[in-house]
Amino acid sequence: MLDIKFIREYPDKVKEGCRKKRVDVEIDKLLEADRKRREVLQALEQILAQKNKASKIIASTKDENERKKLILQMQELDKNNDRLSKEFKKFEEEFNSLMQKIPNLPFDDAPEGKNENDNVVLREMVEKPTFDFRPSDYLEIAEKLDLIDVKRATKVSGSRFGYLKREGVLLEFALINFVFDTLLKKGFIPIIPPVMLKPEMLEKTGHLSEKDRPERYFIEKDNLYLAGTAEQPIGAMHADEIFDEKDLPRRYLGFSTCFRREAGAYGKDTRGILRVHQFDKIEMFSFCHPERTREEHQFFLSCEEKIMQLLKIPYRVVQICAGDLGFPAAAAYDIEAWLPSEGRFRETHSTFNDTDFQTRRLNIRYRRAKDKKLEFTCALNGTALAIGRAIIAIIENYQEKDGGVRIPEVLQKYMKIEKIDSKKSKI
Repeated sequence: MLDIKFIREYPDKVKEGCRKKRVDVEIDKLLEADRKRREVLQALEQILAQKNKASKIIASTKDENERKKLILQMQELDKNNDRLSKEFKKFEEEFNSLMQKIPNLPFDDAPEGKNENDNVVLREMVEKPTFDFRPSDYLEIAEKLDLIDVKRATKVSGSRFGYLKREGVLLEFALINFVFDTLLKKGFIPIIPPVMLKPEMLEKTGHLSEKDRPERYFIEKDNLYLAGTAEQPIGAMHADEIFDEKDLPRRYLGFSTCFRREAGAYGKDTRGILRVHQFDKIEMFSFCHPERTREEHQFFLSCEEKIMQLLKIPYRVVQICAGDLGFPAAAAYDIEAWLPSEGRFRETHSTFNDTDFQTRRLNIRYRRAKDKKLEFTCALNGTALAIGRAIIAIIENYQEKDGGVRIPEVLQKYMKIEKIDSKKSKI
């Protein structure tokens, strides 16, 4: 959440940030609730001080009339205390409810815009492949090679599911090993987190807003949510903890299965495995020093680009506009891979700078070395690799005329083959 002191001091800046994010929040109503709760709290503190003073006098005086008088005064104070406590609870609940609705504010350099159509392309990298044949769609290739089976998955689980098979499975494991081998050298701690979260933990990460709630799978009997990304359980793991400043940044590289309803994608990408309810992903996460968030964000983006460059998949980098930013994010970039069959780029990576928005909710702080003062850390996350989408991009960009698929050079040592070919398959 935002710092209420910041909201009091810069209400117009907060209103402007909410406008840019297309989030309707009643800031004036919030400030009024804040003013009233503080006034009531001050009155409660005064009553407590009066009661403490009266108690001391009662304990020390021998004048019975004085004692009776003070006892009556304390009874009256108790009545006022009960009344004010009820008022405080009402204003506190209203205040907290409104605070939870305020998103993280976009950085000033976030492009103005309403949705993904207003995102800004920063650069396009690697030459697109040329073919002396009409490139096929990844699913057409994968079905002929028996790598992906969505028909049987639909029979078993419904739409937006798929079976990954044969060399497709080996390709997933090769990608996982490749990414971990590449990024562990950069100071990441490998982690496999739980994929179920308590509602309060998911809410504190900023991923259970009114907009996000329809995306989440909820297990009512156990009161647990399925994670939509490893960011959520990794971000919550240090709730109510304190880092030493020397231990920042604390970087994690997490592998997990992710679950999303795709509630906002009705009718979009219903064919294949591009947009599914269950998928595997490797996620980067960092708890870092507040003064280094922009530097850390660029580091995450460079890691994502490095992965794409080593895989030699054509891609472009896109800066996300304010209206398309997620609830907790102040800034974000996407990487989009080139899909020859569609003749366009499709998202494969995202990276977000959430500043101290999540860590305030989760109460994750660090102790400054110079004066031992406690401050909130900042949190950032980024896709190291969305496995299914990476497989799609590899199949499309490495397809050959005979229907086979070449294996990217950096993956060959993991797969022990140079090409997926149905005629030569040993699986």
